[in-house]
Amino acid sequence: MRRIYLDNAATTPVDPDVLRAMTLYFSENYGNASSLHREGQDARRAIEDSRRIIAKFLGCKPEEIVFTGSGTESNNAVLKGLAFSELGKKKNHIIATTIEHHAILEPCEFLEKQGFKTTILKVDSNGLIDLKELDRNITDQTLLVSIMHGNNEIGTLQNIEEIGRICKKKNTLFHTDAVQTFGKYDINVKKMNLDFLTASAHKIYGPKGVGLLYIKQDLKNKIEPLLHGGGHEFGLRSSTENVAGIVGFAKAVSICEKRMRNDAESIKKLRDKLIGGILKIEKSRLNGHPTLRLYNNANFSFQGIEGESLIMHLDMAGIAASTGSACSTKDLRPSHVLTAIGLDHVTAHGSLRLTLGRSTTQDDIDYAIKTVDDIAKNLRKISPFK
Repeated sequence: MRRIYLDNAATTPVDPDVLRAMTLYFSENYGNASSLHREGQDARRAIEDSRRIIAKFLGCKPEEIVFTGSGTESNNAVLKGLAFSELGKKKNHIIATTIEHHAILEPCEFLEKQGFKTTILKVDSNGLIDLKELDRNITDQTLLVSIMHGNNEIGTLQNIEEIGRICKKKNTLFHTDAVQTFGKYDINVKKMNLDFLTASAHKIYGPKGVGLLYIKQDLKNKIEPLLHGGGHEFGLRSSTENVAGIVGFAKAVSICEKRMRNDAESIKKLRDKLIGGILKIEKSRLNGHPTLRLYNNANFSFQGIEGESLIMHLDMAGIAASTGSACSTKDLRPSHVLTAIGLDHVTAHGSLRLTLGRSTTQDDIDYAIKTVDDIAKNLRKISPFK
């Protein structure tokens, strides 16, 4: 059966060149990077070369890149690590938004139980925060502002550069979860006034199981490590390094750097065609900002249709899609992102996220539009929602 993969926000296939770069570090250069012998030093050199590649891409120093096991770990590391280092001190307030990934919102909930205060900013119907409200909520007790760059469900892009200016003016630390934008957009941590940034390899055609946390150099001593042990990664993330994964991450970044402009133009063109076609379907709506959105993201709601049924029928028709975040697919509650932008529970349950990638073709988009239309008509015939 023909298979069309339209769930690139959940994960991407490993690029063949990435896989080739990694293979050497499984079978030949397999040394432990902490060892003093040649094999160990070859592994250490590969890690540091990778760190330099990624640092150049972000416009920072190599020693400001800390490799982790995932975007979730990086998010937890900055929120909990910063908070634990400030226990008992004046700054005990954290600001986030209602549409953050659970890897931000749940650490915030955890920290509230430890005595920290949180402000969760609301967003408008397109998923944008009110910059004036952010400014008003920053106080002399605010330790950190954490606002994602591009939303993983509805694709809305926040004005990170302006948020960075506000935080700098208020002398407040700023973190962004850039898991969905890293490798797709030009991100310069200095220009954006970022103190911390999270990214993950498997969203950019790299391997699963490796992420990064950018930490501004003079803030590294303000992070209490989640993992203690051998003092790896500047003492901030003890664990034997995933050399092959780190090499694969850097290779994926190098490929993104070369392809970024072409990918953005070609994929956005297909995405716009997809959005135009789907919105011709009766009782459909686009979720997220109409223009300030990830160039590969399209999120829809369909009145009178249950999203899980739509996903299953699409899968049987050969299309891989999702209703939202892959981390929450077993959760029967409506998406917290969709309810945050004002959708009622019934409408939120009728959502469909289609995210394009490098392999997506015009034929794929044509087939997806027709298939969603056909399935929507059939499901409405049997739907209890009218």
